[in-house]
Amino acid sequence: MDTPYLGLIVYLIIVGAVGLWTWGMNLTKEDFILGGRKLGAFVIAFSERTAAESSWLVLGLSGALFAVGLLELWTVVGCVSGIFLYWYVIARRLREVSEEHGAITLPELFFKLSGSHGQAVRLVSMLIIVFFFSFYIAAQFIGAGKVLDATFGLAPHWGMPLAAVVVVLYTMMGGFAAVCYTDVVQGFLMVFTLVVMPLVGLWYLDSHGLEMGPALAAAGDRASLMGGKTGWAAAAAVIGGLSWGLGYMGQPHLVTKFMAVNRADAIPASRRIALVWTVLAYGGAALIGVVGMALVYHGALPAAGLQGAGGDPERILPVMAGHLFPAWMAGILVSGAIAAMMSTADSQILIATSTLVEDVYCKAMGRNLSPKGLVMMSRVLTVAVGVVAFALAWVNDDLIYGVVSMAWTGLGSAFGPALVLTLHWKRMNGRGVLAGMIAGAATTIVWNRVPALEAILSARFSAFAIALAACIVAALSAPPAARKS
Repeated sequence: MDTPYLGLIVYLIIVGAVGLWTWGMNLTKEDFILGGRKLGAFVIAFSERTAAESSWLVLGLSGALFAVGLLELWTVVGCVSGIFLYWYVIARRLREVSEEHGAITLPELFFKLSGSHGQAVRLVSMLIIVFFFSFYIAAQFIGAGKVLDATFGLAPHWGMPLAAVVVVLYTMMGGFAAVCYTDVVQGFLMVFTLVVMPLVGLWYLDSHGLEMGPALAAAGDRASLMGGKTGWAAAAAVIGGLSWGLGYMGQPHLVTKFMAVNRADAIPASRRIALVWTVLAYGGAALIGVVGMALVYHGALPAAGLQGAGGDPERILPVMAGHLFPAWMAGILVSGAIAAMMSTADSQILIATSTLVEDVYCKAMGRNLSPKGLVMMSRVLTVAVGVVAFALAWVNDDLIYGVVSMAWTGLGSAFGPALVLTLHWKRMNGRGVLAGMIAGAATTIVWNRVPALEAILSARFSAFAIALAACIVAALSAPPAARKS
């Protein structure tokens, strides 16, 4: 049966089966939100990596390499460096501290370490998570709509609801366990797609006597690591690309994975698996964009729909799949792009749900239900969060790259400096945490609304730097009694 639907159907059956399998694992809210801290190194490594690398990697980054050119390699370097760094700086220490204080969410951890500022810290962190995650999850649904449209001819107004329903259903059924176990399946599928796709593209070029050189020469500034920029514009572009790596320090849906591993001693093994996956995935995504440039130049792929007025470069991967592979194989490979969307959306929906249940209902409002009642509430709120994110996706026609950049910056700058300093600096306190969160989130919003500021220096770097400075200044200005011992 030579149809692209075969691979997609098999994939959807697998993730649905995992959701059903994990339904009975959720006896308490701790099980639903954090998997009872029972998951091993392998599962956590794949879950962290796939949750981190959304449709932004598979569609957004490959599309940016195709449209902008080699300048985007600085983004690849920044992300890979950031991943290496935060696995060493954040992972083990966060696992130890979160268990020591009995915290199962990031807002709760900050609350317990912020003294008299705890309630304000918890409120601000909840607002930041709900606000930025709404856009982040919406970007994943937009990505699914693009893939299903380009590959299966399924219009976005059908594709986005399909993706949203599948993600919300298995997350609602199985909670954290369902998210992590489906992430293992999705992680293999994603890296398979990102490795196989560019290799076959290179083979196609070679077997047809088509060279990369002429394509790069015709690309002009796109073939330059500086994108044809000079002076401060070039420096700002490089800093902007590298600054993507800073955001990893504060993504709640990622750092929570470290809190869930069964023991701190499992972190080194988990880290090795994650870093190998990272190199393969990012290398593949970059190659897809570059090989796609060559294939379009030589006429092996149609430029229509990818370039020019109305063109969408973020469709380069599904277009390559449809032209280079049999239909059934294209369906499997494109499912890797859908997996990228789902593996991030499910983790983010779960974090938003856990914030509403644990931090708002149980802690801020002082309410409680039976363990079974809390699990049921978690499931209801999971559906509600998915509906809100879908509504945003429905009315938003921006590119995935831009939407994710804004959300990534807001979360990374609001929580990253505060978390790093909380884990590693004894003088950090609640005043510093609160100041850093507000500064990071506010700078992100302002910077993204003023193009002149973004032209000078990226919001990702600026917001992180301003938030870090705010954390330090505010912490040092607190009276000695407010500082942690």
